[in-house]
Amino acid sequence: MLDSASKTVFHLIAGSRTLKTLASRYGMRRPTSFARRFIAGETAAEAIAAARSVEARGMTVTMDLLGESVTTLDGADAATRDYLAVIDAIIDAGIGRNISLKLTQLGLDVDKASAIDNLRKILERADPAGFFVRIDMENSPYTDVTLEIFETLWRHGYRQMGVVLQSALYRTEADLRTINALGGRVRLVKGAYKEPKTVAYPKKADVDAAYARMVKTLLTEGHYPAIATHDPAMITLARAVAQEHHIAPDLFEFQMLYGVRRDLQAMLVAAGYRVRVYVPFGKEWFPYFMRRLGERPANVAFVIRGIVGEGG
Repeated sequence: MLDSASKTVFHLIAGSRTLKTLASRYGMRRPTSFARRFIAGETAAEAIAAARSVEARGMTVTMDLLGESVTTLDGADAATRDYLAVIDAIIDAGIGRNISLKLTQLGLDVDKASAIDNLRKILERADPAGFFVRIDMENSPYTDVTLEIFETLWRHGYRQMGVVLQSALYRTEADLRTINALGGRVRLVKGAYKEPKTVAYPKKADVDAAYARMVKTLLTEGHYPAIATHDPAMITLARAVAQEHHIAPDLFEFQMLYGVRRDLQAMLVAAGYRVRVYVPFGKEWFPYFMRRLGERPANVAFVIRGIVGEGG
């Protein structure tokens, strides 16, 4: 995790239309391009090929058609249709039926009711086909409404879905207890967003300590929890908690990002644990990519060379 100032820089870059245009033009041009380290491609076909490679290594996948902060209802409708097409492509390809999505991609910033309707359309196509749908958590202004929408649809019988919680936020331990009591499935992350000190722990040590506490709660009280981390200390902790409480390896899973710590992924599979890889793809990959860089400062020079050099 970067310090606060550096993280702010990456979030400003993520919002730059000029850099997004440059990156979109050059970042995925070649198979060796810089963005392909973390992004499976721009098309469903490329992502499905990447997913097959992941599954061949003994892991499962969740497919994420990248996109967020849609500003028009037409854009939200288009994103919904794109997700329905992705569901059909996944069925045709025969890969794991698991997807992730963001509510602002479905129009939450434009009209809440429309976003809920769009999510329902996706769930109504996905659920009968045996899909699991994960609602990604965005930055803190969206936490309340995301959990509200999740709980509302859960109570209306949509049970093949889960949500993401971020240990960086002060409120998350209470949210975790609420979702556990509801019976929902939680993906626990540390959090990649730049947040104000009024709502989030400013120090990495405090974020880590909160994550550790919630790992214990999630494993002992949760419902098929997803421990999403590349931190060896947190992985060791989760394994220890599971062993201490006699929690079988098929009752939870580790989740990691595409292109990150394949060594840890392979180690966990070899040790008999379930590992799911988050496979992001699509043309709207730049904001996601910059958040990943914000977590891995060693890649900064590498990426700047890629954006500038490949455009020359």
